[in-house]
Amino acid sequence: MPQSLRVKSLSVRAESRTNKYHMTKKKTVFIEGEITSGFIANAIAKHQTKTVIGAHNIFLGQVRKDQLKDQTVNAIEFSCYQEMAEKKLHDIREDTFKKFDLTCMHIYHSLGQVKVGEICFFVFVSAPHRPQVYEATEYIVNRVKEDVPIFGKELFEAGEYQWKTNL
Repeated sequence: MPQSLRVKSLSVRAESRTNKYHMTKKKTVFIEGEITSGFIANAIAKHQTKTVIGAHNIFLGQVRKDQLKDQTVNAIEFSCYQEMAEKKLHDIREDTFKKFDLTCMHIYHSLGQVKVGEICFFVFVSAPHRPQVYEATEYIVNRVKEDVPIFGKELFEAGEYQWKTNL
């Protein structure tokens, strides 16, 4: 199934101090399975026409092949309390726009199984100037990891699993 058909949406209010506008639109947040390079490239390409943007920053979280308890991680299965997670992501989005002078921002996270080497977390931030995008990206990633109830079950090659702890 094409990735664009496998996404779940969250309605959010976007506020940009740069553009001084308010709007409500559906924002893609959760993606079933991996976040593909094509999806990431398409997100970048869509911003080329936004000429008030002078800087972009991207964070990509990738599933590592960790060695834990003499076992090798093969994949992570992500799950969440979706209503609560969407509320927390909405709050993070609102707080980020209040704190930083951004033109736009996007947060995407996988649900379901994501194999080692695949992308599971994608944050894309744009602003008129570069200092804001660096600070905002770090802020968003840390807030998502600390505040959003997304859970990762590390699946081992031998068929066993353990629940992941965020660092």
